[in-house]
Amino acid sequence: MATSPVVPDPELVDDGTDSGRLDDDTGRLRIVAIVVAMVLLAEIVPFQLSMVGAALQKITKTFSDVGADINWAIILPGVVGAAVTPILGKLSDMWGKKRIFLVCAAFFLVGSLIDALTSNWWVFLIGRGLQAFSVAMSVISYGLVRDLLPRRYIPLALGVVASGVGFSAVIGPIVAGLLVDNFDWRAMFWFLVIYTAVTGALFIALVPESRLRLRQRIQPYGVLALALGMLATLIYVDKGHDWGWGRPTSLLWLLVGVVLIAAFYLIETRSSAPIMDMKLLLGPKMRWTLLMVLFGIGGFAVVPTATGYMTQTPDAEQLRQSVIEGAIAQAHRAAGVNLNPAAVHVTLDPGYHYGSGYGMLAYALHIGVMTGAVGMIFGPIAGLLARRIGARVPAVIACVVVALVAVGFALAVPHYSWVSFALLSAVFGIGFAFFYTAASVLIVDGVPEGQHGIGSGMLGAIMGLGTAIGTAVMTAFQAANPITAHIEVMGHAVTQPIPQVFADRGYVLTFWTMAGAVLIALVVALAMRHGRSPSSAGSTEP
Repeated sequence: MATSPVVPDPELVDDGTDSGRLDDDTGRLRIVAIVVAMVLLAEIVPFQLSMVGAALQKITKTFSDVGADINWAIILPGVVGAAVTPILGKLSDMWGKKRIFLVCAAFFLVGSLIDALTSNWWVFLIGRGLQAFSVAMSVISYGLVRDLLPRRYIPLALGVVASGVGFSAVIGPIVAGLLVDNFDWRAMFWFLVIYTAVTGALFIALVPESRLRLRQRIQPYGVLALALGMLATLIYVDKGHDWGWGRPTSLLWLLVGVVLIAAFYLIETRSSAPIMDMKLLLGPKMRWTLLMVLFGIGGFAVVPTATGYMTQTPDAEQLRQSVIEGAIAQAHRAAGVNLNPAAVHVTLDPGYHYGSGYGMLAYALHIGVMTGAVGMIFGPIAGLLARRIGARVPAVIACVVVALVAVGFALAVPHYSWVSFALLSAVFGIGFAFFYTAASVLIVDGVPEGQHGIGSGMLGAIMGLGTAIGTAVMTAFQAANPITAHIEVMGHAVTQPIPQVFADRGYVLTFWTMAGAVLIALVVALAMRHGRSPSSAGSTEP
């Protein structure tokens, strides 16, 4: 019978470079400067999410032939982020958190530059994959906060880091709207290139390096198996409707995915230098926290992407008129005939009830800014609650709020109005801020000092996986509920598929599914023992 190898305990050392934890006498101005510099650079993660997710409907004009697969602009970064974040988290413990933080920023900058320059779908996805390295920045920042700040500031600082200063969530959609509406979607990526360069210089100047180091080798094979397994599984979820869910060639993708995910566990438990400490991962604190995040995070990815798509879609009458104009133009090009619009009859099958026809800026001002403004207020509040009563209560509140919001969106679609979407998006901001703050505090309190990089890396991996799964589910529902236009001209009838517009049912099913997943996360949060006492800021061993 095979036995697992003895994995040597990692050795935590002080490398003597720069400074260690700041003491309580450190000026508040310096502490604020460090946190702000860290948050501003880490904001490239929610920046790109809020921008790209909201702009998908506009990006489809360049990649019109990919259909619902446009959502792989969100899915792929989730998969890549889930794969690289544990590795980068581990490396941040070994080589320095500031150093790896900047490496992530460099990958993001290169990926943004690629996307700003390309019109090729596959090259665009390569750029998005490189941008996904930035996902690790969010979780590495938790470790930097824990290593550098006086303990009494840590829960509040984590609340600020987790929800951001509100800059990206509030300003991001507005900046994207101005750029996309007045220039092109590529302008967003040029902005991200410049923003990363400027905030990276500020980060270098103001944030010291943690001097804690973990002496341990790493073997990446397990996490690579996990990434490939997730990719194969998500391809099955995404393309199952087109290929046939039960066809052997489709099921092969699912089988390969499951086998590779199982291989991840076997490799990590038998490795002498695992990326993920399975003992830590399967311990009660980490196990229940990560399970809650896995089920809860999909809703946080899907809601802003879906609402951005829906509000920027023209309403049914606008779409019908657009099809009529297209038919008239086609008749003129093909036969030189000038048709009377009254001679063209268009019926949409099925109809749909959402759509405001917004540009990016209108979406930002009506919908996107609501989530960001509310999240900016409630992130620090969640941090204060975690410091006083524990992080479990903010987690429970977040799950309740987001489950109700998902149900609200599901019920609102057949009776769509942008006002109802704006109000629900504002309430969603509360859940967003509480959930991210609670997750980060639970992780920081759940791992021993010196392993917060890998602990946060595990959190990043689960967030990436949950985001990819949620978006893949939405993609599958969209693909399964297309809209076609039946066009009749002087007794001649044709049927034309309408790209990038989907029936109500595709979104309603997505919102109900997300509500169900978040309710499972709520059950986990209610049952977990971890986080029931005031946050220790990571000062105690798990």
